[in-house]
Amino acid sequence: MKRHSDAIRTIDDYLAGLPDGPKQILSQLREAVRAAAPGAAEKISYQMPAYDLDGILVYFAAFKKHVGFYPTSSGISAFERELAPYAVSKGTVRFPFDKPLPLKLIARIVKYRVAENRKRARLKVSTSR
Repeated sequence: MKRHSDAIRTIDDYLAGLPDGPKQILSQLREAVRAAAPGAAEKISYQMPAYDLDGILVYFAAFKKHVGFYPTSSGISAFERELAPYAVSKGTVRFPFDKPLPLKLIARIVKYRVAENRKRARLKVSTSR
């Protein structure tokens, strides 16, 4: 897919550079993340859309035949059984474009990551006192 990294400053910029099919699928993913993590900041990090709330929650990106979803290794291991139908590595899930996104599962993973980041942030504050 054609990307102009210099022009990609927002998630809207990122999506604008995609063909219609992948753009629509990543827009669905974006909405699922936003709903599961209200208040999370959208940003571009490593030239990919990312969400930050007390640290990075998830990244995602479009590839030729799949969506790369990056909920960190803890997000993968916590949902290992539900992610079994997909190609998974330590911190990555690949959702093929020719199948519907598991939006409810994605939302659960994002909520898990929100809780994880908030807990880590609370611990950091309590240990610094």
